[in-house]
Amino acid sequence: MTVATANSTVASVATSARLPSSFGEVARLPDRKAITSPLLEESSKRRTAFRITSMFALATRPAVDANPSARPELKLVPANPRTLLALDLGSATGWALKRIGRPIVSGTMTFKAGRFEGGGMPFLRFRRWLAEIEAAEGLLAVYFEEVRVHAGTIAAHVYGGFLAELTAWCEERRHPYEGVPVGVIKRFATGKGNADKQAVCDAMRARGFSPADYNEADAIAILLWAIETRGVP
Repeated sequence: MTVATANSTVASVATSARLPSSFGEVARLPDRKAITSPLLEESSKRRTAFRITSMFALATRPAVDANPSARPELKLVPANPRTLLALDLGSATGWALKRIGRPIVSGTMTFKAGRFEGGGMPFLRFRRWLAEIEAAEGLLAVYFEEVRVHAGTIAAHVYGGFLAELTAWCEERRHPYEGVPVGVIKRFATGKGNADKQAVCDAMRARGFSPADYNEADAIAILLWAIETRGVP
């Protein structure tokens, strides 16, 4: 390409683009509204159609409360346990049970792992035992001895395991439960909050019961406390 041809090409491009020759001139560009107006009109038509369709769908949708009588009515049945269960938790769990219209029964259940069993077997047997009582008695009101100070680490671990099993089972099966502090039980049974286990056993025997050990005596004391303080016959 020669120099003259190149110059003529540049001149033709500048002429077709109508570039301003000075700062006083303003280049004439196409109108922006003229370009975008068809797109805006199409978008507006689509929004209008969507609104009309949505309004039609809302107008034709059946109301939720159109027929209130067709909906099931929620009825809450108050829980009224007819059986009280008192527990002195541990590997040898003392228990006492009172059903309305029946005398008090009590005893001691032993939950210990065998030689070839895992450490979770006592808690599994405890939960199964609770299920058997539930199957025989129905809804229960459970009271247990609330121990906050333990003689050693192992005793604390054992008590904590049985307590966790009991409270979780009661929550799952919807049985009301309540912990009774040790001092409250001893004060109720003997008149002294720091009485020893033998004093509690003697107090229960004085009331006409025959506990085989301290665990059963504590369970009977807890049950009597629940009957007298909670107004249960």
